Amino acid sequence: MYKQKLPIILASKSPRRQELLKLMDLDFKVVLKEVDESYPEDLFPAEIAIYIAEKKAAAFKDEAVGNLVITADTIVAYKKEILGKPEDAHHAEEMLTKLSGTNHQVYTGVSIAHGDKIHSFYDVTEVFFNTLIAEQIDHYIRNYNPLDKAGAYGIQDWIGFIAVEKIIGSYTNVMGLPTEKLYRALLNF
Repeated sequence: MYKQKLPIILASKSPRRQELLKLMDLDFKVVLKEVDESYPEDLFPAEIAIYIAEKKAAAFKDEAVGNLVITADTIVAYKKEILGKPEDAHHAEEMLTKLSGTNHQVYTGVSIAHGDKIHSFYDVTEVFFNTLIAEQIDHYIRNYNPLDKAGAYGIQDWIGFIAVEKIIGSYTNVMGLPTEKLYRALLNF
């Protein structure tokens, strides 16, 4: 059982990450800062997720004194293309059309910062989508908020229930935080 010894700061505006930490029975507060999420073009998907999570953690250097700061970044990799958050509804439609009837990988990089130390790790989940018709994609975009999600979808949303045929790996990783790996990291921190 994890005995929380230090205050935890979740440096994420993601309601899904906040919900997952609550479900883990962790006491935390949310602190937000704008961080540039650009990355070098030559990185592999797992490296991108960790690079951005560590970049976010570095922005919270002052807050990491006396606290554990948790940062994360989730990306979707489709073939050799990185699908981040869509810019608009049309971009979301393009992404979902690409993912329809195929499989892709979801990578989440996580950093835990305390003092001047940062411990980082990642998880990857393979997601298999059924074929979607245009009306389903349009319904999802109009009725849900795909613009704040990597790959333009949330597995916990309607589209996850009708489109995700199967996954190989962590479900919570696809939501944006691999809770089982985070829990183990907190135990060993």
